[in-house]
Amino acid sequence: MIRRILLMATAIIASAVITACSDPAAPGHLAPASLSSEQSSRSGTLHVEKECSQYTGQAGSFCTITSSTLEAIKPGTRVIYASAAVPPVLDSDLLLDPPGDGNNIAFGHVVLDIPTGQGQVTISGGTGKFTRFQASVVVSHLVGRTFAWDGTYSFGDGH
Repeated sequence: MIRRILLMATAIIASAVITACSDPAAPGHLAPASLSSEQSSRSGTLHVEKECSQYTGQAGSFCTITSSTLEAIKPGTRVIYASAAVPPVLDSDLLLDPPGDGNNIAFGHVVLDIPTGQGQVTISGGTGKFTRFQASVVVSHLVGRTFAWDGTYSFGDGH
């Protein structure tokens, strides 16, 4: 009788373990590397500096990237703002337009407190080398008309 109970308990536990291990939705389940887009994407931290001597506060005005830790965002890249600033806030869509040939544009949005020079930029996709590009950065004022972006980025692989 005890042997039968032990066999039944072992069978129930084994069945539960097999079911949990074969369920991709189960907590802790690891997908094979070929199926995991996180493992095949590039990501990291990002630091960008930009100067805004050309920025007028009007729609279409821009700042220029002067340095970047990410090769895709080269110095000379223009950050073009779609909307005019409405003090005390700049709340605008933006484009990153790198120098040179090609259809390489990133799409983003900024919300910036103008008096403090602090805010947030999110970038979500684009064309060319910015396809599946994502970034989330904090904006901070450095000196004069120079600002920094610090945050994270990733390039998804599309799987």
